[in-house]
Amino acid sequence: MSVIRVCFLGTPDFAAQHLKMLLADDHYEVVGVVTQPDRPAGRKMQLTASPVKTLALEHNLPVVTPENLRKDPETTALIHSWGAEVAVVVAFGQILSQSFLDSFEIGAVNVHGSLLPKWRGAAPIQRSIEAGDTVTGVSLQRMVKKLDAGPVIGERRVNLTDEITATELYEKLAVLGCDLLHIELMDFIRGNLAPIEQDETKVTVAPKIEKEESLLDWKFPAKTLHNKVRAFTMGPGTFVLFQGKRLKIHRTRVVDCTGSAPVGSIVLLGPDELLIQTGDGQLSLLEVQPESKLKLSISEFLKSLSLKKGDAFV
Repeated sequence: MSVIRVCFLGTPDFAAQHLKMLLADDHYEVVGVVTQPDRPAGRKMQLTASPVKTLALEHNLPVVTPENLRKDPETTALIHSWGAEVAVVVAFGQILSQSFLDSFEIGAVNVHGSLLPKWRGAAPIQRSIEAGDTVTGVSLQRMVKKLDAGPVIGERRVNLTDEITATELYEKLAVLGCDLLHIELMDFIRGNLAPIEQDETKVTVAPKIEKEESLLDWKFPAKTLHNKVRAFTMGPGTFVLFQGKRLKIHRTRVVDCTGSAPVGSIVLLGPDELLIQTGDGQLSLLEVQPESKLKLSISEFLKSLSLKKGDAFV
């Protein structure tokens, strides 16, 4: 079989890892790359190229960065001139038109960070951990206009512990997604694998995470708070208000103890332990970050404070 000509669409590091795999696979030839425009980043908010653009330029690939591909006929025409047979989409960040998806001889496929039809949408990795899932994975789907609703070509599963963070899961799924492109995508192209339609009765949605969700409320169960801390490590993070300032919470542990202490109060305080009463159970804070300071272990954080058991942690 001849080499398959690929148009790659993606933006973050997760996508760049998949592009790197395609560039290393002799079965594929990446003929061009589509990614999001440069965005302000860092403390100085300097315009910064996406990881996908950076990698593409290192390999001297044609790159386009449309603000909205659906409303940019000139860029669309340029992409078609590359002569790609298939579009591979990984965390691109824009909705694509049906006419664009249909313009490729083999069609368009997408690597999505969940076991579809569960967690369709913008934040599948984070929402899976936030919900306390014990199993998740990554799917390769043939794209249709409806978001993440295309038939599934293949999937890889991952068992989740109570401690894994979204950042750690992100890395695992990137490796497995690359494997899907290496094996299942080629089987699909060769006609040896038939995609399976998704069960619409089992759909769940993973909406974009809003900054307002970052604030932790002690009235919720410890397990719920712990899962949110784990889920939001990829951004925007989590915090509580302590002594009038934001205290970022980076790492926690659930303690399943019953008690009558007021919600939000300190139930155990030691040189290296700070246990807070929640709406159900207790949450041990392990790693925090005071406003405008570096991350601290809880023992380092407590050294500069005068707290005692029973105090409200506010």
